[in-house]
Amino acid sequence: MADLGIRERMLVRDVMSSPVITVNEDETVEKVAQLMDKYRLGCIIVTSKDGKPIGIITERDLVVRVLAKNLVASELKAKDVMSSPLMTISPDATISEAARMMSRLNIRRLGVVYRGELLGIVSSKDVLAVTPELIEIIQEKARIESQGSSEEIEPVPLTGCCDRCGAWSDDLREIEGQFLCEDCRLELKGEK
Repeated sequence: MADLGIRERMLVRDVMSSPVITVNEDETVEKVAQLMDKYRLGCIIVTSKDGKPIGIITERDLVVRVLAKNLVASELKAKDVMSSPLMTISPDATISEAARMMSRLNIRRLGVVYRGELLGIVSSKDVLAVTPELIEIIQEKARIESQGSSEEIEPVPLTGCCDRCGAWSDDLREIEGQFLCEDCRLELKGEK
């Protein structure tokens, strides 16, 4: 695939959201919540007085650190409720590296920073959005590499929720554009 000028790896810069809405660390939490509502965001990046990213405020931070404690959002500063430090990743990292980092740190968002400048944000939702396409690319690459080979490639089973019944399965297979568990595959076969 590299011969065709196509990259074999998807990078963070390919899926990140940009630009990022930020607030100064001295902004009120009320203003943060208003911005999250206005732009329909799940988080806001908090910057220092010199504009460097220093933390993040998520919906969960608002619930746990403000609402659950019955505090007044207009009296709190962003720096009082932010999660800090902001975990970051390079735009040239692969989305696999981003997913592993989020999993290891038990977080759902990473700031994308290049040479100290905040370029964007990548979330677990961004990674999940491209996962089906990546699976298709891997399967297509395997088909291309096996052309000329007399043996048929057995599809690799996947783990996840069945698109038809919603049950968890360690043996999902793609059938007519849907990832189905063994029971749903048998039902589909019986319907035909």
